[in-house]
Formats: sequence, C-alpha cells, structure tokens
Amino acid sequence: MMDTTISIFGNKIFSEILHEIKLFTNYKVKYYKNLDLCVKDAVDQNLLTIFFVQKQDINFLNNIKINNFPYILITNFSILKDRFLNEISEQLIMPFNILEFEKKVILLVAKNEFKKNSLIKLGDYIINKNERKIIQKNLELRLSEKEINFLILFTKSEKPIDRNMVLKNVWKYSPESETHTIETHIHRLRKKILEKFGDKNFIKNNNKGYYI
Repeated sequence: MMDTTISIFGNKIFSEILHEIKLFTNYKVKYYKNLDLCVKDAVDQNLLTIFFVQKQDINFLNNIKINNFPYILITNFSILKDRFLNEISEQLIMPFNILEFEKKVILLVAKNEFKKNSLIKLGDYIINKNERKIIQKNLELRLSEKEINFLILFTKSEKPIDRNMVLKNVWKYSPESETHTIETHIHRLRKKILEKFGDKNFIKNNNKGYYI
C-alpha cells in the first residue's frame, strides 16, 4: 500500500482528515482543485481517485467511466451503477463510516492490481488475458482462449513464431501432426481483427514463421 496514491477531488477537508487518520498513513494523499488535471493524472498514473460529486455535477461522470483507473464516487444521492461506474469503481453515500471507506479502498486497490497483471501489450494492442479480449483505444474484441494464448506467444518472443511452436504451446499437438488447425484459426482471427479494427496486417508470416 505504501506506493498507492489516493487522489481526491471536491473535498479538501476530507483530504486533510485522511492525512491524520492512522489507517491511511501508508497511503500518499493528494488533493486536486482542478477536475481536468485530476482526471488526467488518474488516467496517466493509474491513481485511485475519490470524487465528491454534487447532483448538479453528475454529467461529468459520463466521461470518467470510460477511463481505465480505479475510483470511488462519494455522493449524497444514489446513482445508476451501470451508467456511471465501471468494474474498478465503487460508490459511497454520505454520511459513511471511515471503515467502510477503507474496505472499498482496499478492494479497489486489489481489483486494480489484478487487472493490471492481466493486461499485456502487443504492438498497438492490449491483451486482457483474464477477460479474453484484445483492445485498441476504445475498441475491444472478445476472443477464444486459444486465440488469446496464441497472441500471448508473440509477446514472449522477438523472433517469428514457427508452426511447431504454436502446435506445441497452444494446441498441444505433436510437431509431426498433419493438421490445418493453425492456418484455419489464423484466417479466422485475421478476419475478426480486420472487421473490428480495420487492421489488414495484424498477423504476418514469412519462411521463418508468424510475426506481428
């Protein structure tokens, strides 16, 4: 927890209180007066952020939900979870117990760490191995387990991946197996990627194997 920063927007007094509470001595607490800067830092640095929200300011939450950082919304009214919360966010309604707040902080930190560990960069894409998705900007495509495992192979090698390596590590076939499984699956995968992302050159190949 020592490296976890809690950034706070909308309630300076609460940020000062956290500095004084023993439960939070292992956290860095940072207060923001500027919402845009708060969100930018949260996105760039993946900060756990606490937003104190008034009902008249509810519309700004539409822009927050699409960003990939953990946050807690603290309001004095109930909100629609599907509209304003993502999978690494929570809500608290005032007044709230500080122990309840601590539990949500711990939960979100754990969720966020789990999510970060599941994300793998592949060129211009991000693979989410736990959710079996490939992501580029705001677009995402759900893939099969074998397709994900196949793509992860590219992140483990700087050289082209040959057919035998794919057979052994993804399909668990013997290199001597006579099968068109790989070619068929790559054809389908290329088609999916083209339809979703418009990428005509996602998986290339030469006489040494497949590469991205």
